[in-house]
Amino acid sequence: MNIQQARRFGTKTLCANNTATKSSSPALDADVLLQHVLHCDKTFVLFHGEVVLSSEQESQFKSAIALRNTGLPIAYITKNKEFYGLDFFITPDVLIPKPDTELLVEYAVDVLKQKLAANPNLPLSVCDMCTGSGCVGISILHEIIHANSILDPAPIRMVLSDISEKALCVAQKNLSRLVPNDVHKHVHLVQGNLFSAVSGSFDLIVANPPYIPTHEVSLLLRDGRSEPILALNGDVDLLGNPSPKHDGLGIMQNLVPQAVQHLAPGGILAVETGEYNAEPTESLFKNAGLKNRHIEKDLSGSLRMVVGQKAE
Repeated sequence: MNIQQARRFGTKTLCANNTATKSSSPALDADVLLQHVLHCDKTFVLFHGEVVLSSEQESQFKSAIALRNTGLPIAYITKNKEFYGLDFFITPDVLIPKPDTELLVEYAVDVLKQKLAANPNLPLSVCDMCTGSGCVGISILHEIIHANSILDPAPIRMVLSDISEKALCVAQKNLSRLVPNDVHKHVHLVQGNLFSAVSGSFDLIVANPPYIPTHEVSLLLRDGRSEPILALNGDVDLLGNPSPKHDGLGIMQNLVPQAVQHLAPGGILAVETGEYNAEPTESLFKNAGLKNRHIEKDLSGSLRMVVGQKAE
């Protein structure tokens, strides 16, 4: 089987799937998986159709196509996803980074750059709660380091926290891959239920917590995407029990007041939410005493990020 034949095989196989797990972009998926197996780029696949796959490559490609036909996302098959210009290692133990979450990174970076511009020697502390793959916190750190040519001593202390040990293993791998060794000593990975194991106060807390209602999670997972329920379902209390309401805010109701307790005076909390519960989340910010509250929209114009500031 050569590249041209492999592309046809992959596209035809994915098109033949008539189940709920059917790919919406079979030709593109086939090409991406072929690039992954051959360790090449799109241009090579397009212009070298005569190149013959080895028996091992052909077997790997067919296995990848079979996995895609189950609904498993490309990122879980290739174990890679680009986010904020960086290539993150991804497994089914963490959510696949989404473009809309880059809004959280952009906002955080702007806040930190303003603080550093006002006082370049000001030590800053940041917490990325529910870090998952570490994509938010590591992207923030990577951007600040390179924007300011900062290596050591870093004027920023970063905490990456998650309840999942497996997720933190993924975050640790991404930290090792994407952040200079000199800076690792300024980054702390903490396992715990929200802020139960986190100490100290922070100038900025960012979070992309589980915020999807239980019934919506079930619908999302019907396509075989296999993302971890733990990172999606917001309708649980601190003990992991179902919350009485079905609005996706069970975790958020505990995260917000805990975060406020860990914010330094003037510190900022920024969280990603669903468009259906952004306004109720802002109410949680208000009830927790945060000021300068506002909601930001994502790339599609939906309400996505809630921001608030602790009084000085």
